[in-house]
Amino acid sequence: MGKFIVKRLLTSVLILICVMLIIYTLMHCLPTNYIETMARQLSQRPGNTKSAAEWLADLNAQYGMDKGIIGGFFVWLQNALAGDFGISWVHNIPPTEKFMDVIGVSFILGAISMFFEIIIAIPLGILAAKKQYSGIDYFVTVFAMICISMPTFFVATLLKLVFGVQLGWFEIAGLTSARFFDTLSPMGQFWNMAWHLVLPVITIVIISIGGLMRYTRTNMLEVMNADYIRTARAKGLPEKVVINKHAFRNTLIPVVTILGGSLPSLFSGALITEQLFSIPGIGYTAYQSMIVGDIPFTMFYLTFMAILTLVGNLIADLLYAAVDPRVRLS
Repeated sequence: MGKFIVKRLLTSVLILICVMLIIYTLMHCLPTNYIETMARQLSQRPGNTKSAAEWLADLNAQYGMDKGIIGGFFVWLQNALAGDFGISWVHNIPPTEKFMDVIGVSFILGAISMFFEIIIAIPLGILAAKKQYSGIDYFVTVFAMICISMPTFFVATLLKLVFGVQLGWFEIAGLTSARFFDTLSPMGQFWNMAWHLVLPVITIVIISIGGLMRYTRTNMLEVMNADYIRTARAKGLPEKVVINKHAFRNTLIPVVTILGGSLPSLFSGALITEQLFSIPGIGYTAYQSMIVGDIPFTMFYLTFMAILTLVGNLIADLLYAAVDPRVRLS
C-alpha cells in the first residue's frame, strides 16, 4: 500500500506540473492584456509614485511575462511552490488569504449538498433496481432524467421565483439578511445564514442526484444478475442480506469513482449556484475574479482545482481496496 501511495503521489506531482504549465500558457496567451490594464489602474491610484510603464515592467517581471512561456512558467512555478501567487488585483490581498476568508461557506454548502445527494440518490437507485420495470422504477428513471436535463440557472431561477418572490419564504440573494442580521443573537445569526443556504442546497442536490441515481441503479442491476447473487439466493439467504450485504457492497465499487471525483466540489465551490444566489464563497469569488481579469487569483483557483481533482482520484483508488477485497494494489 505504501509503495502504491508513493507511486501515485509522484505521478500526481508530474501531472500537476503539466496542468500548471497549461494554466500559465492560457493566461499568457489571453487576447486581452490584463497586465497592461492593471498597470494603468495602479498608476492612477492615490499616492502612487510610479508611472504605468514602470508598473507594467514590475508586473511582467513578477509573473515572468517578459521571459517567454517556458521561462516565465518556471518563475511563476517557483513562486507558487513557495505559496506566493502574487496579490489579487481585485481584492488587493494574496489569493491564499482571500481563499481562507471564503472557503468556509463553500465547504459547508458543498458538504450539506453532498450529504443529501448521497442519502437520496443511492437508496433510490437501489430501490429502482430491486423493483425493475415497476412503477417505482419508471418514476425514479424519469425523475433522474429530469434532474440531469435541467441546467443550474433554470433550477435556481425557478426556486427563487416560487419560494422567494411568490411565496416570500426565502431571500433570493446573499448569505445574511442585511436589514436586521447585526441585531440578532449568535444563534439567530447562525439560523439566518442557514436559512439563506436552503435554496442553494436544493439547487445543487436537484442537479446532482440524477447522475448518481442512474449510476447506482445500473450497477445494482448488473450486480444482481451475477452468479454469486443467484447462489446466495439459492442457499436461502434472506433478500435483505443478499441485497444489503452482497449486492450493495459490490455496487459501491463503481460508485466510489463518482464520490471520489466529487471531492473538488466540497472545496471548489458551486460556481454557478453561488453566483446566482450571491453566496460569497470561493466559486462566487473566482467567477468575479475571472470576469474582470484578476490573473493572480484565477491562476491560484485553477491550480487549487487541479490539486483537488488529483487528490480525489487518489482517494477513489484507495477506497477501491476498502470496498472490494479482490483489488490487489500490486
